[in-house]
Amino acid sequence: MTGRGRVIVTAGQIGWDPRTNEFASDDLVQQVRQTLANVVSAVRAAGGEPRHIVRLTWYILDRDAYVTHRRDIGSAYREIVGAHYPAMAVLVVAGLVEKRALVEIEATAIVP
Repeated sequence: MTGRGRVIVTAGQIGWDPRTNEFASDDLVQQVRQTLANVVSAVRAAGGEPRHIVRLTWYILDRDAYVTHRRDIGSAYREIVGAHYPAMAVLVVAGLVEKRALVEIEATAIVP
């Protein structure tokens, strides 16, 4: 993807409530839903919209769980981000800093 404008780069977002820093669930799909909501919230706070996201990098702990639940993850994605599909990469990692986190997502957006 290419674009011109102001670049927004988020820190990695995880699936907790940003007001309390508490996880509501240890379910991967629920954490993905909250993580994506946190990504969109960060992009909006910087003046962007989901349609401005040009890159997402996902860090997951369990490839098999991701593949098993990909349909529900896709539904959560469309619910939160919409029918907008930027360049994405999914990396399987040994662990994340927050022990209960099952997914972490970084985003780059370009606001025209």
